Amino acid sequence: MDATTETTEIVRELSIAASPETVWELLVDPGKVTRWMGERAAFDARPGGAYHLAVVPGHTARGEFVEVDRPHRLVFTFGWEDGSSEVEPGTTTVEFELEPQGEGTLLRFTHSGLPSRETAASHAEGWDHYLARLGVTAGGGDPGRDPWLDRDRS
Repeated sequence: MDATTETTEIVRELSIAASPETVWELLVDPGKVTRWMGERAAFDARPGGAYHLAVVPGHTARGEFVEVDRPHRLVFTFGWEDGSSEVEPGTTTVEFELEPQGEGTLLRFTHSGLPSRETAASHAEGWDHYLARLGVTAGGGDPGRDPWLDRDRS
């Protein structure tokens, strides 16, 4: 019997009441990213540059920027460095495509290469949470302190 590897992806579209340039800065500027996602970020947003984001206590994502086409397309690899997930650093790919939509932006999001339906479902829950916060932040709102920062993850 041949072994098969299941991979799956998360795809979302979100209309945001802000220009692609505004949304772009919220994706690549470490100080702005943490307004909607994570505690600490260190990025070198150029092809081959490092992606490092402490999302919640004890869970840090790491990867590498693959494509940086300001303010249209951002692609980086992604995974968890704490060893508690099947998704290891650099093993999946996150893509943001930004398209002008009137005075706002249509954001197309894809997270591909996830190893199972279970990991896709878990990551979909996280991305849905954070993409909603991104939309609020980009539109000039304050999403408030991320409640997941205080959630018990043991």
